[in-house]
Amino acid sequence: MTAPLFQHYLAVDWSAAAVPRAGKDSIWIAGYEGGGNCPHQTLLENPKTRAAATARLIGIARESLQAGKRILIGFDFPFGYPAGTAAGLGLAGGLEWRKIWARIDALLADQDDNANNRFQVGAQLNKALSGEAFPFWGCPAGAQGPYLVSRNRRPQGPDDLAERRLVERRVTTTQPVWKLAYTGAVGSQALTGIPRVWQIRTDPDLAFGAQIWPFETGLTLNPAGDLILAEIYPSLVTPDAHPGLPKDAGQVTATARALANADALGQLGALFAGDPSLTPDQRADVEREEAWVLGVTDRPVLADFAKAA
Repeated sequence: MTAPLFQHYLAVDWSAAAVPRAGKDSIWIAGYEGGGNCPHQTLLENPKTRAAATARLIGIARESLQAGKRILIGFDFPFGYPAGTAAGLGLAGGLEWRKIWARIDALLADQDDNANNRFQVGAQLNKALSGEAFPFWGCPAGAQGPYLVSRNRRPQGPDDLAERRLVERRVTTTQPVWKLAYTGAVGSQALTGIPRVWQIRTDPDLAFGAQIWPFETGLTLNPAGDLILAEIYPSLVTPDAHPGLPKDAGQVTATARALANADALGQLGALFAGDPSLTPDQRADVEREEAWVLGVTDRPVLADFAKAA
């Protein structure tokens, strides 16, 4: 049996809520441990704010690393944007993902009580990308303006940035990162989540052991780093039933268990390698700017491990 890559696995369901929130449509964190030896659930928590969730994740990661446990944390929002976004923002020339992350971090104001300016950020990015209300869309009526509309964004043109990333074209139930409001609006989750992932990545106690997959690791079978931060899509697995708790809670427990089980079976490394059918140019786009969903190879396989012994 192949030695496990990790000993601790976390799955995080994110929220872009503007007020503290618990229960449905809030942040849920599930954890499993085992490292190939009888994976078992260790936590299921529901912090009310992004600040509290980030502090908790940093604390868990510190404890794991101090105990000599390698840890994987998956977040359910896009880490990247369709290829060409960096160039559209005037950020081409290498480390495109990092430049986009830095731009978002500089624009976003996200308070400890969840108050944030994500719609203004979407409008500012639209102004830079197109000079009009495109490609980001979706907001309350009061947040509309010349660079962001609530609905009825203009049609996609042949010269526009792609509506979907490469991975989203393989998993068509995903939502486009440009969508900032309404059901499944991962765009706002990305705008509020990316700066928090970077906060974890750069925490003084974690920074030297942390890596962001696949941007800092490449699509590799065994990413370097004692703390790997990755993008997940919990809808790849059937959610667990937790009476009295929302679907979000069941999705993160099922996802964390699937990651732990895949590692116990010696199959987690293959998930980090992504889709083997990607061309060299596509792999370069994924590693430079688009990112990838952990668990998507030549088919969405994470569900194969959700119930594995």
